[in-house]
Formats: sequence, structure tokens, C-alpha cells
Amino acid sequence: MIYGLKGRIVQIDSESIIVDVHDIFYRILVCHSDYFHVDELRLIYTEQIIREDEQYLVGFIDDEERRAFLDLISVSGIGPKTALNALRATSPALLYQAIASKDTKYLKKLPGIGPKAASQIILDIKGQLSEADATDKSLSPNVLEALLSLGFKNSDINRAIKNAYLPGISDDELLKRCLQIIRK
Repeated sequence: MIYGLKGRIVQIDSESIIVDVHDIFYRILVCHSDYFHVDELRLIYTEQIIREDEQYLVGFIDDEERRAFLDLISVSGIGPKTALNALRATSPALLYQAIASKDTKYLKKLPGIGPKAASQIILDIKGQLSEADATDKSLSPNVLEALLSLGFKNSDINRAIKNAYLPGISDDELLKRCLQIIRK
């Protein structure tokens, strides 16, 4: 299994990046391609997916995003591409908060996740979350929805939430901090 690759990013498209690792070029599917920049030397956490008819690498900006992906694909009926598309529309913190609070409405808004899959995600993953996980990742999906309604890109929102979040922060304060970060 390939846990990670460190190399220079040579090409970026909406769903993947091409990384040069000592003159070997890897195409890696990613959740947020705009987190990466051409000619950037970067460590990308990866998960290798091997199926009967295909094999590919999925890349992550950090181990938390990788863990969220692995949790999603452990759910019955959720495959790697569905998990990847779902993570493109949210952040790990928001995903775990929705799971901890049993928010099927939020989960159903994610691409490829219907009512049955949302319930299955809660059923399968909620039991695995420790109290610390639920507390560390407790923030409201309302902040994401508010920022999306203002027209900001999902990747900018996720980056802002990751940088602005503090345990116990109110939604209003988090929203203010996110707006400051995004507008810089």
C-alpha cells in the first residue's frame, strides 16, 4: 500500500493532480484540487484503490481527510468514488459533526448520498466515534451553508473553517473568523 507520496505537482485539473516523484508521474484523485499548486513540492497522503477492473490513487491534504475517506468507504454501499465526491462537498469536521448529531438532512445534501446511505453512515460510523472525536469535531453545518449562500467556493470555505475553528466557538464567531480569512 502507498501511504503517501512526496513530489512536485506538475499538473492540476478539477478532480486530480499529477505528481512527479523522481521522474515517475502519478495521477492522484483528490477532494480539493485547488489546495494544490503547480511546481509545489508537497507530501500527499494517499490511499490505493484496487478493483477488478481498475486501480487508482486517492490523495488527501492531511491525515484527517484520509481518515474521513476511510470511514466513509467502510460503510456498506459507499464506494471510493462516492466517498470522494461527498468529501468534495464538505470537510471532515462537518462530516463528523453531522454524524455525531445524527443530521441525515445534511448528509443527504452530499453528492451520491441518499436517505438510505445517510442513515447507514450514521449507523456505521457514529458507534466508532469516541466522545473526544465528537467533541473535537463539533461545529455546526450552518456555518458552511451560510458561507455557501454568500457565493464562496467550497475549498475556500473548508480552508477557512479549518483555520478559524476553535473548540467551543459559537457559530456566529466562527462565521466572522471565516469571513476574515476568506477575504484576505
